[in-house]
Amino acid sequence: MPINYNKLWEMLTDKNIKKSDLKEKADISSASLVKLGKGEDITTNILLRVCNILDC
Repeated sequence: MPINYNKLWEMLTDKNIKKSDLKEKADISSASLVKLGKGEDITTNILLRVCNILDC
C-alpha cells in the first residue's frame, strides 16, 4: 500500500515553506525528499525532523 504525503505538501503550502527550505531546515537529504515526493518509505527519524520543523 503506497504512502500518501498529500497532507504534508498542503501543510508546506499553508506555512509558505518550499521543499528546498524543508530539506535545509530539517537537515534531510535530497534522496529522502525524493522518496517523500514519490510516496516511498522513509525512516521515522526523517519524519520526526519534518514534524519538528512544521510543529506537528
